[in-house]
Amino acid sequence: MPHQLEYFFDYSCPFAYLGSTRAPALAALMGASLVYRPILLGGVFRANDTPQRLFEAQVPPKAAHNLMDMKRWAALYGVPLEMPPTHPMRTVEALRATLVTGCDPQVIQGFYRAYWAEGKAISEPEVLRAVLTAAGHDADDVLARIATDEVKNDLRARTDEAIALGIFGVPVYRLDGGPIFWGQDRMPQVSGLSWDEIIPPAVPASPAAHAHSLELYWDFSSPFAYLGYLQAEALARRTSVPVTHRPMLLGALFKQVGQPMVPLATWSPAKQAYYGADMLRSAEAIGAPFKFPSRFPISSIKALRVYLALPEGARRDAFARAAFAAYWAEDRDISDDAVLRALIGEGADEVLARTQTPEVKQALIDSTARAATVGAFGAPTWVVDGKDVYWGQDRLVLVERALKA
Repeated sequence: MPHQLEYFFDYSCPFAYLGSTRAPALAALMGASLVYRPILLGGVFRANDTPQRLFEAQVPPKAAHNLMDMKRWAALYGVPLEMPPTHPMRTVEALRATLVTGCDPQVIQGFYRAYWAEGKAISEPEVLRAVLTAAGHDADDVLARIATDEVKNDLRARTDEAIALGIFGVPVYRLDGGPIFWGQDRMPQVSGLSWDEIIPPAVPASPAAHAHSLELYWDFSSPFAYLGYLQAEALARRTSVPVTHRPMLLGALFKQVGQPMVPLATWSPAKQAYYGADMLRSAEAIGAPFKFPSRFPISSIKALRVYLALPEGARRDAFARAAFAAYWAEDRDISDDAVLRALIGEGADEVLARTQTPEVKQALIDSTARAATVGAFGAPTWVVDGKDVYWGQDRLVLVERALKA
């Protein structure tokens, strides 16, 4: 049977726009038929108690990063993207018009282009008419039908169906009625293809054309940092750029930038459930064991100081891998001295004694302060050439291509 790839979207999300520019090609690579599923993002946000103006609810470094993140993906995809000054703009009329036209791909592309490339208000009658006419539809007929109860109820029902599926944002992919994949950056997971298969590099992969630097900021308390740390050395080998590890105290960073102390706890139940599955999928993709710990959050300050108290090189790396695995795969208490002694091995008492020295304590303070200075607001944070910040273990494709530029 042929595969069916569903794409849930609303025009008001820049990442849904980005995903829409690749969805047809992705479906073709998968040998799947593409089915567009318009939904009203505002209704999804209300059901999940998410702020309607999400960007304004983010701490400044996160908002700045996310804007740059959009531009990086747009550059990778080779498409225009400009944040309209009046974003978010009303989309309900455009979504209803999309339904009336049978989710015509030309209509969808036209509304996205108007919003994200031209900065036009797609709720305005003249913009609606222009997009519909350009796609070959009778604009008067379509606009007359979008006010009917039938079309209004259709969009409402589709939105309710999405909420029932556990959708809390867009874009979302779903293959053959299976699990949902949130985010345009989840194309590899939904398709089973690599990024190089989805978007071949512009030039053959090669070591860095000129000297780059790469810093990785992390804390043992983050599951995403665990997954990122495990991929760092392979990234260094592929790019010929060594990684400089910067352990930081995530709680202290959160206080400095104004982030909630436990961001996961602020998420809706739907988002928490999704990320529980997403973490497992991400771990399986790199062959890493994963089990969400019974002690969360945990104090990681002792473990971080142990890392800094160890001599640089192999012992630090061995301890970091062991500590990450102890917490995120074995559910062990890495704040306990007995556990730390077992993870340290030879000379454990001496290493633990060093964690209490002013030098080691200050090293962690300095590394955390450095993280805030470069614009970090979470873990893992990758910093290329001392200035370009990438957040998340799922941004490795962007980091790698920057290092090979």
